[in-house]
Amino acid sequence: MEFRLKKRPRLEVKAEVVSLESKYPQNVMMYHYPPTDDVHIEEFEELALERLRLLRVLDRASTRNLRLLSDEWKEYVNAELTREGLRSYLRLCSAGGGTKHEADMQARRRDYISHFILRLAYCRSEDLIRWFVAREMELFRYKFAALSSAEVKQFLEANKFEVQPLTEAQKDEVKDGLYESTVGQSVAKIELLDFYKVPFTQVMDLVRSRRCYLKAGFAYVNTHDLVSIVGTRQQDEIERGLLAAKGLVEEVEGDERISRMLKALHNSYTGKDYTVCRDAAVPIESLDQLSKTSMPLCMRMCHEHLRAQHHIKHGGRMQYGLFLKGIGVTLEDSLRFWREEFTKKMDADKFARSYEYNIYHNYGKKGSMVNYTPYSCAKIIKEMATPGDCHGCPYRYMDPGSLKTKLSSYGLSASAIEEVMFFVSRGHYQIGCGKYFQITHNATAEPTINHPNSYFEESQITMGNRQKRTTGSAAPKARARPDIKGCGDRSMLMGDDDDELWRIAETQERAMQSQKAISEAFDDDLDLTQIDY
Repeated sequence: MEFRLKKRPRLEVKAEVVSLESKYPQNVMMYHYPPTDDVHIEEFEELALERLRLLRVLDRASTRNLRLLSDEWKEYVNAELTREGLRSYLRLCSAGGGTKHEADMQARRRDYISHFILRLAYCRSEDLIRWFVAREMELFRYKFAALSSAEVKQFLEANKFEVQPLTEAQKDEVKDGLYESTVGQSVAKIELLDFYKVPFTQVMDLVRSRRCYLKAGFAYVNTHDLVSIVGTRQQDEIERGLLAAKGLVEEVEGDERISRMLKALHNSYTGKDYTVCRDAAVPIESLDQLSKTSMPLCMRMCHEHLRAQHHIKHGGRMQYGLFLKGIGVTLEDSLRFWREEFTKKMDADKFARSYEYNIYHNYGKKGSMVNYTPYSCAKIIKEMATPGDCHGCPYRYMDPGSLKTKLSSYGLSASAIEEVMFFVSRGHYQIGCGKYFQITHNATAEPTINHPNSYFEESQITMGNRQKRTTGSAAPKARARPDIKGCGDRSMLMGDDDDELWRIAETQERAMQSQKAISEAFDDDLDLTQIDY
């Protein structure tokens, strides 16, 4: 009997390859369907934080009472997007941007996927939903305003909007009304614009502001104002998507890799990492002067409390101790600083037993060996000081009368105090802090403050004690430890460490923080098709 191995015919399954251009045909998309890409857990977190930085830029523009899409609004937003390293989003919001280059296709992909990721984080409460929808609609309007007439037509066809531009004959019939109702455009430009005839109930915001021509129950809307029609549908899409995501939150949070990140996303810090200080060391002998010239109110009050009471509770020690680490106080100097102050009330042995370990721990030399990150404004604002403590944000926890008295004692005039209190009374604590900075430093512009260490850094730069770090090669400078006096006639020298080595160090620090925040960072991919939005 003869046995022969019969080979089965092998079926070749060819995966359908869909180009990015087919999946993301335009800079502006309606977010109808969830993305079908496989996203690695690290990219998942990166996309979420990137879009959060984008929406926070728009939020800051809103809190500054800049009119949406005005020249001042665009100037501020464009400058902030550039500063935040979000040039890809800036291209999507610019006329002529988002061409068919690979980088632009990738920008569209990141834009689309990150929107759906943030839906999972912002569907949890009415407050989060309101904030998210408002910012997303501002982004949508900004991108839509950059589309050309041809791109608008393509968008309307792709999304099945039942509106058609008027023919030349139809425009001639109502041209007088179009001239009168189109503000800010010359007759020549109005003749080049496309106009659309829609039921007036679809553009009530334009009717209220008298920005369209009405006739026989129809509104005649130009290309620039067409966003009122498409924006209404887009907002409905986002709100329905958030409602669907809310029903799936528990299922998604079964994956511990992303549950903690999504829960904490809205209050997470997205700015510069101050865990590793790249500048020269700050001697503790200069802290008294620096507290008056370069520390934000929250840290200045911690310093003064410590000097007056010779003790500070755990919350204040963490807030102020990590801040000192971030500005460049070394571990050895930090031990000496806290020991000298605390031993004015206790013996050295008690300090060593009860407090030294915590200092080593913050610098990553004891316990879990994690080099802890200084607190951001978002974290400090959430903290509430207990009786006898001094941590938290003074702009939030101090009553108006006490805060005004404190600002007055620091030399602010009555009019300057009112400028700060204008923002504080409306809950814009960080803008109030920025106004305090501008007043005390005689600065021409009000800086964006989102971290106490960025306040200190900006102060030192403004006073001439520190230079802005620029990329690229530079001649190595001798390592020095200058005696910082908090005045503008001293030069704070930079270290001679190579920029590339510092980037590697900072990357490692961020990786350690991510590993601490996410319990299990598996190597397998997240399949977004498994999430039904």
